[in-house]
Amino acid sequence: MHHPQPHISSSASGYPVPSAAAAFDFKPAKRRGSYNCSRCGLPKKGHVCQIDSGTTLTSTFTPASSPAAITIENSYSASRPPQPPPLRQSSNLRRALSFDDVDIRCDSPERDLDGYDSPHPGACLDPDDEIVSGGLPAGCLWEVLRRLPPAGLLAAAGVCKGWRETTKRLWRAAEELRLMVPPRGQLRFMGSILKKCPSLVRLSLKMESDVDATMLACIAFSCPNLESVELSTSSTAVNRITGDELGRFVADKRCLTSLKMEGCSNLGGFVLSSSSLSTLWLSDLYSLSKTVFNCPNLKEISLEFSRQENDTTDLTTMVDGMGRSCPKLQNIHIASLRLSHTVVLSLTASNLRGLRMLSLVLGSDITDASVAAIASSYSRLELLDLSGSSISDSGIGMICNVFPNTLSRLLLALCPNITSSGIQFATAQLPHLELMDCGMTICDPDSQNSPCDQSGENEVPNALNNKLHLMYQKLIIKHSRLKKLSLWGCSGLDALCLSCPELNDLNLNSCNNLHPERLLLQCPRLQNVHVVGCQELLIGAIKGQVSDSIASLENQFQCKRLADGCKRVRAPDCSSPQTSGDKKRRRVMERQCNVLVD
Repeated sequence: MHHPQPHISSSASGYPVPSAAAAFDFKPAKRRGSYNCSRCGLPKKGHVCQIDSGTTLTSTFTPASSPAAITIENSYSASRPPQPPPLRQSSNLRRALSFDDVDIRCDSPERDLDGYDSPHPGACLDPDDEIVSGGLPAGCLWEVLRRLPPAGLLAAAGVCKGWRETTKRLWRAAEELRLMVPPRGQLRFMGSILKKCPSLVRLSLKMESDVDATMLACIAFSCPNLESVELSTSSTAVNRITGDELGRFVADKRCLTSLKMEGCSNLGGFVLSSSSLSTLWLSDLYSLSKTVFNCPNLKEISLEFSRQENDTTDLTTMVDGMGRSCPKLQNIHIASLRLSHTVVLSLTASNLRGLRMLSLVLGSDITDASVAAIASSYSRLELLDLSGSSISDSGIGMICNVFPNTLSRLLLALCPNITSSGIQFATAQLPHLELMDCGMTICDPDSQNSPCDQSGENEVPNALNNKLHLMYQKLIIKHSRLKKLSLWGCSGLDALCLSCPELNDLNLNSCNNLHPERLLLQCPRLQNVHVVGCQELLIGAIKGQVSDSIASLENQFQCKRLADGCKRVRAPDCSSPQTSGDKKRRRVMERQCNVLVD
């Protein structure tokens, strides 16, 4: 029986028809969703294809001189999209994993899957893409690994090649790094870490061994775009950096805006010149022979000196030069035993118009006259810290008269001349006050030398007992904005009444003479109460008042008045959708006050 044959060109009679049909039926590999190799058909997982990636279907079946082959190739190219170029066999792949069906856009500069050119590489990765690493989409893996600490990130690099490539991209994209440098091989460790982070901007180091200028040189060489450096030391480590070495580091880092360093006892003197530096913190300073601040854009400075009586630093000259060369200063903190009224006068003569925060700590020679000089020169202070000074209630009165509309934080700890009357006056005259520290102000001067602490004496004479009773003071504070109040070490306080609806932190450490029956806390938002060194009865009274305050708020939301207004009843629980009152009640239930005894 004769069957019609398909028309085939005579020039192609030597080639089988199924080959041409197979060429027409061939489909390109899917760009995603395929789990089998496009060349051999085996599963991709753990598979390395042995077929030559440069071999194509048309080149296998078609000689160069065949017109039919030319027809088939042209028809295929007209009806199908162009095939991606073959995957390059490289031993150092930039991508997380090696894939067989690689889209041509992977090598395009418009889309860098590795994220080297993107400031946020993880943002351009779609979790739905076929880019998987260890069974996870690349975007998901990025979000997981970027939350690891440096030690965990180094460990993750040893899992597989895909994870190692992802961690490399994370190191390259890192802008902030916080490390604890081990005592052994600190330079080798820092060099290996910092070279992974070319985009590093902020660096914080905790040194467990001695540190010298070699570490500064390593940081300067490895991090050209560094803007913030914080260098702290452990209790056993020594900072051997000198003033000249620190000055060279600051001068070379033209992008540096913040420098914080601890253990600066070996500086001796320094000359800091930088047009970009805006924040400078130096602690443990000792006997500075020369201090030059050539930083016109400096806005915040903190200088803490060691508490040694033989310190020879000339603070008057230092403050005068600092005020003249740094006109944009807004925050000043100086802690030194050599602070005096002369230093305050030198500071007020600088006329720093932008000054908002002033902290002069441990200056026992600072008196009410110093307060008058500060009040006459700087009338817009938001924070004033004169802890350790010799000011009295008169100085507090001057503070209240000058800063009633601006001052929000007042710290007067370790001021023995302040009484409870001065504290009450400050809280009454400063309506914007949010933080107040009066630790060790209302003290019992005979508490440390009390006869009851001496051996062989178990009874206190009645006359001395009456004298101490007269010295005890009571404190009543009513403030609508106060959030933090510190009365630590106020052993001369025996009665306390607080009515502060916004208060959330109260420090009563070592208030060992405060009577439980003379304590009243009307602070519904209280979250933390510090009672280290207090009596057990006082701690129990505080816990009871705090729980009663929270319970009263809870009952306020759980009860309602009847329609006729006759009485209040508890509203029954129901499974209806939550209203605004239910949400408010839930917030009250979640608020708990912690009484910290350790």
